[in-house]
Amino acid sequence: MTSTTRRAAVALVGAALLALTACGQSAADNNAAAPAEGGQAETLVFAAVPSEESSSLQQQFAAVISVLERETGATIEFQNATDYAAVIEGMRAGQIDIAMFGPFSYVLAKNQDQGIDAVAAIVDEQGGEPGYQSYGIVPADSPITDLAGFAGKNVCFVDPNSTSGYLYPTAGLLEAGVDPVNGITPIFAGGHDASALSVASGQCDAGFAFDAIVDSQLIESGQLQPGQLKVVWRSETIAGAPVAVASDVSPETRQTIADTLVNEANVDYLSANGFCQSADSCEVGEDGSWGYVPIEDSFYDGVRRVCDITKAESCTSLG
Repeated sequence: MTSTTRRAAVALVGAALLALTACGQSAADNNAAAPAEGGQAETLVFAAVPSEESSSLQQQFAAVISVLERETGATIEFQNATDYAAVIEGMRAGQIDIAMFGPFSYVLAKNQDQGIDAVAAIVDEQGGEPGYQSYGIVPADSPITDLAGFAGKNVCFVDPNSTSGYLYPTAGLLEAGVDPVNGITPIFAGGHDASALSVASGQCDAGFAFDAIVDSQLIESGQLQPGQLKVVWRSETIAGAPVAVASDVSPETRQTIADTLVNEANVDYLSANGFCQSADSCEVGEDGSWGYVPIEDSFYDGVRRVCDITKAESCTSLG
């Protein structure tokens, strides 16, 4: 685990720009200048941000990318982005065509460019609803029992543009009477795993992370022991993470991407059609997920309501 860092919004945007500069030729150059036969792009850039420190994020999306390449006829380049700001800036700048957003980062991206569309959201099981929760966590032996107890403490968040790692926790703190800026010492850990592990190690007195990281992922990886963390707060259900398509992607390709994600980018189809060796080994972008379901922009109105509650500066800008 990397050390916990305190990062301001300016640093986030700087990291975003550095990451995008390093990508080489932009997606806009590839797509707009050199459309493939039939109007489809020769190259599409697919970006995602890891929810935990991982060198295998590209592998987690490998089967999904393969089926998208088959259906669109495009070469898809995968970009492991540094943070949500990098994805937002990249899509707005025409350097990213498809992105796996967090709900909050999608709303921010949509605010920046109304042409960006959410086309599908990830679900854990067939027929499931795309949603999850943010957890407020403390060490198991902590005397803290609720969010009011976070006052005056070192509190780990994930990222200023994280839905479950910042926006909903901020709303929760405000409702508990805790100023999320001046009433605590906020620390941005950079990932859900880093936030949870920093709490477990005592680097933070308390913190926030999304449910699966705490309930299963870090335990299954051996980084946390069962019962090492105590959950003292749970958010309302948050709209699930969407895949969104940039405004400059052609309508035909956009529809193909949406149809492919909903109909083919799931464990059952991918394993049955040779994109995965087996259903047990098949990954669709997040550990334990089954596939994708169709989604509309209005599904994220709950995130917008939380922005209204918190009046967070990050709700109107990149950081």
